[in-house]
Amino acid sequence: MRKHSSSWRACPDRASDAVAESRRTPTLHDVALRAGVSPMTVSRVVNASGPVSDRLRARVEHALEETGYIPNTIAQNLRTKRTDAIALLIPDMTNPFFTTLAHGVETSAREAGVSLLIANSDEREEEELRLVPMLLRRQVDGLLIVPAGPGAQSMRMCRQQAVPLVMLDRRPATRDVDVVRADSENGALELGRLLVRLGHRDMAVLAGPASVTTAADRVVGFRRALMDEAGLPPPRVVHGVFSIESGHAMTLQVMRGRRPTALFAANNFIAIGALHALEELGLGVPEDVAIVGFDDLPTAMVTFPFLTVATQPAFEMGRRGVALLIDRIADPRSPWQDVVLPTELLVRRSSGGPVQSEAADDPSAEHH
Repeated sequence: MRKHSSSWRACPDRASDAVAESRRTPTLHDVALRAGVSPMTVSRVVNASGPVSDRLRARVEHALEETGYIPNTIAQNLRTKRTDAIALLIPDMTNPFFTTLAHGVETSAREAGVSLLIANSDEREEEELRLVPMLLRRQVDGLLIVPAGPGAQSMRMCRQQAVPLVMLDRRPATRDVDVVRADSENGALELGRLLVRLGHRDMAVLAGPASVTTAADRVVGFRRALMDEAGLPPPRVVHGVFSIESGHAMTLQVMRGRRPTALFAANNFIAIGALHALEELGLGVPEDVAIVGFDDLPTAMVTFPFLTVATQPAFEMGRRGVALLIDRIADPRSPWQDVVLPTELLVRRSSGGPVQSEAADDPSAEHH
């Protein structure tokens, strides 16, 4: 019995050793033994640091898969000073435009084999300036930022840390930074031309913050269509923020006194607020007031009326931003790029049909 008991006690010890061995983290030497090559050859394959024949590479890769070896990325990062991580800072995570842009960034980052951190500034410059240093402390290889304001301070912080930066959607005041954006001015120009062709003469712009370049560009483009091309008086412009609440408030403001026949909402959330306000006022779209906007709306948010909009390629903007950032990381001294993507005009019911002009009401007016 004692001999049997002694044998019984030894079994769990051997089993424990086997379990411990199976749980031991595989090392580079384990891979080398499995592949029948030197640890130096394994290192060259893992780190892409030297020439290896196709035959040996295949053996090492098979051994890597069998052993489950995971390279020590922390040690690699210390050697290469790279983390294979980038960050994206957007101003409004609830806005479908920015979630689509973020999807494009995430897709391209995954394809490039880099990790992605995402932060949200809530369209507040002070929050952006709090988040940028925090992201830089994470030792990311580069940043993609949709600035909540001019973006100059964020650029300066990145340059102080020698971290590459790409601006998305909104162009900064300076030209010494990579930018990927849509042609906001031309998109607003096309919307203005459409309303002019439909016969509108009294229009108002529900604009975003004057300090944000996309808001400013859209006002410029819309004014060009009315004033420079059609010879009309300037539209009434009210500035707010890119939110539903602001769109609602701005609409109520412009509807006091002489009522415009058409509104241009500078982004999708402003358009939603405008629609809510017009409904409260008992005004139909487009029967009483036509409305056009920038950026499309998911049908889950607004199904009627269908909005006439200038759309931006948000997903492509995110993808191009990542490609530009990776190129900048690889070659910090390459020329700065300002990538401008085209917008697309989608004409739907909210812009309505032709309206009767004041000239048509005047029997003395000449007709050509």
